[in-house]
Amino acid sequence: MSSVIVCPACDLAHRAAPRERGRTQCVRCHARLQRRHDANIDTAVALAVCALVLLLLSNAYPLVTMQVNGASSETTLIGAALGFYAQGYWSLAFLVLATTVLAPLLQILALLYVLVPLRAGRRVRRYQDLLRILTQVRPWSFLEVFMLGTIVALVRLSGYAHLAPGVSLWACALLMLCLSGLTSITSPEQLWYWVERSRAR
Repeated sequence: MSSVIVCPACDLAHRAAPRERGRTQCVRCHARLQRRHDANIDTAVALAVCALVLLLLSNAYPLVTMQVNGASSETTLIGAALGFYAQGYWSLAFLVLATTVLAPLLQILALLYVLVPLRAGRRVRRYQDLLRILTQVRPWSFLEVFMLGTIVALVRLSGYAHLAPGVSLWACALLMLCLSGLTSITSPEQLWYWVERSRAR
């Protein structure tokens, strides 16, 4: 049975992969159907481990230290969510926690659970469910939005207080770049290619 590829632009289903100049393209709108299977699994594992370390650092150290009239205060990423909860904004607190901590953590752990055994040539249990969960979780990682909001807030507050960015803020910036690179080389097509290649061994 031939595999079915659905075009992400026009939703046309293809039973065979039409190729033009070495790339898989849709016969109707000529959009790119698949990425080439040329990514290195070692690079993906290294990026996933690096992202996990950066995520731990971003939650272990303060985001920013603020000094106003001799008084100093600082907070962590989880502390910011707890601050929203203490003020009665429980839905906003849950949204911050889910999109900046839980979703990236689940994405990284799911990738490591799949990639590390595949790199060793072993089969992964229930990898189909994990890949489906990963597809659902990835859109909920909003570190880019969080970083943009943080930068805007720091610029506006800089005229009223002395602000010192903490280790967590720099770790979040590096984590954003690391997750972007990890997402670009672990597309669903690439992950399934690695799974099929491990079966053929």
